[in-house]
Amino acid sequence: MNVGILLITHGNIGAVLLQTAIDVLGVCPLQTSTLSAPTDCDPERVLEEAVSMANRLDSGDGVLVLTDLYGSTPSNIACRLHDQHTVRVVSGVNLPMLIRVLNYPGMDLNELTHKAVTGGRDGVLTCNLEGPLHAG
Repeated sequence: MNVGILLITHGNIGAVLLQTAIDVLGVCPLQTSTLSAPTDCDPERVLEEAVSMANRLDSGDGVLVLTDLYGSTPSNIACRLHDQHTVRVVSGVNLPMLIRVLNYPGMDLNELTHKAVTGGRDGVLTCNLEGPLHAG
């Protein structure tokens, strides 16, 4: 499997997360790109760019799109990719989610989507004196 990864986020959140994940892992085993959707962007223009990037990233196994905030412009743009491409969209991207995804380059799109959700969820916890408490 060779799923492409596209981060569509506000500002440079995606670029910073990707660079940090590469710094932690030492490598980026999946073809990955980032796309910024500033608050004052033209959503149609960003969608066109997202389609172009998804076309470049998709080697036939689909594209996993990670966004920062469900219901926001980046998330809405990502959801519109469904009409034109084989994609799965996961909102709420965080560093644990991205690292989890990049650690499983051999998985198919559905498996990788599941890893993204569990990685993001499991990476959010409360630390206290008794040990970590999962937030959910």
